[in-house]
Amino acid sequence: MLPPLALAPAEGAAVLDMCASPGSKTGFLAQLVGPEGFVLGNEPSRARLATLRANLHACNWPHAATCSYEGQALPLTPESWDWILLDPPCSGWGTVEKNPQVLTLWQGDKVKTLVGLQQMLLAHAAHLLRPGGRLVYSTCTTNDEENEAQVRYAEESLGLRRLPLSPFDGFVWENRPGGEGTLRVDGEKSGAQGFYVALFTRDASAACDDTRDEAAEIKARASADWRATGRPFARERLRGPCFDPDLLPPGDVMLFGDQLRLVPPQADVIPSDCRWQGGLLGRIGKRGFVPAPRLRLYLPGAAGDAPTGDAALVLEDVDDITALLNGQSRRTGLAGTEAALWWRNLPLGRVALKQGRVLAAFG
Repeated sequence: MLPPLALAPAEGAAVLDMCASPGSKTGFLAQLVGPEGFVLGNEPSRARLATLRANLHACNWPHAATCSYEGQALPLTPESWDWILLDPPCSGWGTVEKNPQVLTLWQGDKVKTLVGLQQMLLAHAAHLLRPGGRLVYSTCTTNDEENEAQVRYAEESLGLRRLPLSPFDGFVWENRPGGEGTLRVDGEKSGAQGFYVALFTRDASAACDDTRDEAAEIKARASADWRATGRPFARERLRGPCFDPDLLPPGDVMLFGDQLRLVPPQADVIPSDCRWQGGLLGRIGKRGFVPAPRLRLYLPGAAGDAPTGDAALVLEDVDDITALLNGQSRRTGLAGTEAALWWRNLPLGRVALKQGRVLAAFG
């Protein structure tokens, strides 16, 4: 969690996470910027992309979107992001306590390949960073070549300037030559894994005319607004016993096929030729809007931590919750076809009903 804390994006900011899966940092960034903000998490691996999306969905962050490109070729407008987090693939030497094979697996030419990839990612991050913006570079390795040497490369070749980081409480820090102002966790003394964090900015003088020309060209050739691929959907049509649209973050609710997704206003920073996916709200079925199963934070009353309405199933015993999740049926006395499921004042999800009996839990 150190990289998001080091980046410290402002509330309401738009943040790019260039190598995002499995999504713990992405989700933390979404929490830091708040519902008024926007986070775009990129993951080139399709398998890992599915994990990223599942984790963001489970955490109820619909203002966090995803895309899937090679990080060094992200088709985003130059100088368009004020906050970028880059946690690239690395040798992982800092995780040796739990992954002892990393020291033998990542050696020699294999590490050189990683170093080259990291430099390409850093170069593209610098290309996307707006002058005055902030960029965090972090790894879970103890290899100088992937840490302090990359900081020198960023400053000498990319026009980036390091910003000194103050040490965070709870860790013991190492000092290495060339690492002034960056943070290197001493894993052994900290009782943690080895980790490295550096913070950069880009001065206005580093911006060049050809970059600005490229940005203008990208904007000009964006012939069709990406919103044209979806249809607007009225928020009020989402209202039901298991969904309160008033609790959603700002943005447009858009229908893509049969899926409803949130398009935050800050997503306008994404050019039309970049394919991305907003947070899933649910789908349109034969009976109208069906909320996505995991969106428990949008149950009526969730903002006040108290169940509301006539369609709330409130259970007091955790064994009852376990029984429902294991498929056991239960009489509720509730009318309708679905109900919001709560354990005391904790929203969990929704249940399907038939003649007042629970058929399935979707928590």
